[in-house]
Amino acid sequence: MYCSGKLLLRNEIPLQESQFQTYLSQNLILPVPSIVIKNMFIRICQRCGNQRKSLFAKTVYYDNYTVDYYCRKCIEMGKVTESKPLYRWNGKQPIWKKHKAACTWEGKLTSAQTVAANEVVQAVQNQKQLLIWAVCGAGKTEMLFHGIEEALRLGKRICIATPRADVVRELVPRMQTAFSSIDIQGLYGESKDKTGTSQIIISTTHQLIRFDQAFDVMIIDELDAFPFHADPSLPYVAKRATKLKSTTIYLTATPRRKQQFELTAKRLPHIFVAKRFHGYPLPVPSLKMCFPLRKDLSKNNLPRAFSQWLQKRERKGRQLLIFLPTIELTERLVPKITGLCKCYRMISSHEQIAAVHASDQDRASKVNHFRNGKVKVLLTTTILERGVTFPSVDVVVIDAGHHVFDKAALVQIAGRAGRSASDPTGEVVFFHDGKTKAMNAAIQLIKTMNKRGGF
Repeated sequence: MYCSGKLLLRNEIPLQESQFQTYLSQNLILPVPSIVIKNMFIRICQRCGNQRKSLFAKTVYYDNYTVDYYCRKCIEMGKVTESKPLYRWNGKQPIWKKHKAACTWEGKLTSAQTVAANEVVQAVQNQKQLLIWAVCGAGKTEMLFHGIEEALRLGKRICIATPRADVVRELVPRMQTAFSSIDIQGLYGESKDKTGTSQIIISTTHQLIRFDQAFDVMIIDELDAFPFHADPSLPYVAKRATKLKSTTIYLTATPRRKQQFELTAKRLPHIFVAKRFHGYPLPVPSLKMCFPLRKDLSKNNLPRAFSQWLQKRERKGRQLLIFLPTIELTERLVPKITGLCKCYRMISSHEQIAAVHASDQDRASKVNHFRNGKVKVLLTTTILERGVTFPSVDVVVIDAGHHVFDKAALVQIAGRAGRSASDPTGEVVFFHDGKTKAMNAAIQLIKTMNKRGGF
């Protein structure tokens, strides 16, 4: 069961050598060349699809004058070398259980969500592709429930893949609640259980590197997110992890130019959901000029405009989510933010202020503390720009003109506010030292979405 639907290194196969050799002799396990030589100039890693010459390196063994190439692109997932094959299971494939009524979610879909959910069901039944373009907070996860239930009824295996580990951590408990009788596994870099043998897998796209024709239904969440859209190996492994006859569902709130071209050319069936589930519009960000912003930040000083806004906030009961462009800034500005919040009596003695980023080993617990209210103000990089939901927050971007904040990122960041039916508005503020094309485009897109939603 462990090896089925996988493409593995020998050290990833939990078999004693004698048993492994027996399976090899019986052709139950097949060796696969790990690095294929296309021509004298091009090598292809069969695990991650890398073809860039600069991402291959070689080990020279001077005792027998041999050279062994290895792939640097996917080395963090285990070293793939030219001299050692990968292995694929060739034995009996598992038969997944059919579940009559697996969905235990007790919520109710809106009319717009219902239309999208029906399209997902049809895509599962007909083994087709479908893109769901839905605004931030439209309830994309809930739109999947009927389609996943239909897949389970048919005895299919499902994978929900997302570029961010934080999104996996958030999705796993939600899916376990919605499908309480189904075994569900979450796969990401720090996950303890990486066996990947459940009928429903929720995984980062990086972890799909070990799968091969394993899933009947592949759901790619946040199709446009970094690094999925920027790293060709991730779409490569996602496609390989999907069976030849299968369903692929793409989810996005901010499709990239490539997807928009495919939609326009009618190459990719899609459904558009223009309203948030609670019926309120997307919050339109306000712009506040800060001068000299970069000079202030270089001296660990907060912009004066931010301090003034913080003091005059109308809804001080809301938590505050502050986005910054670099890891260094998120850590350096915590004392300054803490001082201001205490000065303006925004936090009580039992409430905290914290910072999270991709290198933070405690970010999962800090995010949970923010969600349950123990942390009142959270400073973050773009790792929390999408896929996470907090009940009642205002959102701030400091140095919104920085190049890391492209149009898609700014739209997604704005979408963190007003996601709860009990607090559907929220305030979004971009502090900047000069408007950029990305800022203007993000605001225009939000206004356009609201207009299409009837606001």
